[in-house]
Amino acid sequence: MTDWLQVLLLSLIQGVTEFLPVSSSAHLILTSELMAWNDQGLLFDVCVHTGTLMAVLFYFRTSLWGLLGELLPGGSAGRSELWSLIIATVPVMVAGGLLKHAVAQEARNVAIIGGATLFFGLLLGLSNVFSRRRATQVEQVTYRDALLIGLAQTFALIPGASRSGVTITAALFLGYHPAAATRFSFLLSIPVIVGATVLMLPSVTGDFASAVFTPLLVGFSVSAFVAYITIGLFMQMVVKIGLMPFVIYRLLLGVALLVWAVP
Repeated sequence: MTDWLQVLLLSLIQGVTEFLPVSSSAHLILTSELMAWNDQGLLFDVCVHTGTLMAVLFYFRTSLWGLLGELLPGGSAGRSELWSLIIATVPVMVAGGLLKHAVAQEARNVAIIGGATLFFGLLLGLSNVFSRRRATQVEQVTYRDALLIGLAQTFALIPGASRSGVTITAALFLGYHPAAATRFSFLLSIPVIVGATVLMLPSVTGDFASAVFTPLLVGFSVSAFVAYITIGLFMQMVVKIGLMPFVIYRLLLGVALLVWAVP
């Protein structure tokens, strides 16, 4: 029997947290732990990740068409932001391939999740203060800065760190305006989600024969819709309010998790 509460809640959490600087993996793991749910299965993970991928592709469709157009004859491919995205993607793909088994073994360690949530939340807060004092209106990330942001993104392999959180933090410390940092982080999520999904596919090919597709379709649809709404709202919040609400949330959550982890 399908547990619809589990399907809907995990899809909702994936859609909301995938692009917020709060760590989607940590929230999914902790929710399952608190609710004492069985693992939802890798095929479900693939579906909700694909849903969030569709959301970011559709939201930034104009920018993506522009990047693809620069690759055509007569385009400015030599100066394209596409190269910055490729450069920033390489480090996490290499690190992910080398460390995926070690990371998976520690994924459900509440102390690690709490410590990462707290530490990287503090860094996000410091970068937010730094950017308000020294941020520029730079729109396109340079190749050097793309590499540095990409290296920072490898820390997102730690459960609780947050991929969007560490990339936005790195971009803010490099002097980028919060809106520019957030936009680049979201665009950078595309190759990362694609890569993660491709890596999961060989492990789920045998599950299709026995799969119940209705909950998978619901998971895909809910995560896609919620993620699209979240991206738009977050882009507005960064400009109007800033990142401090997320910093405060991370600090409170990190402390609570560390207290919970104490025997």
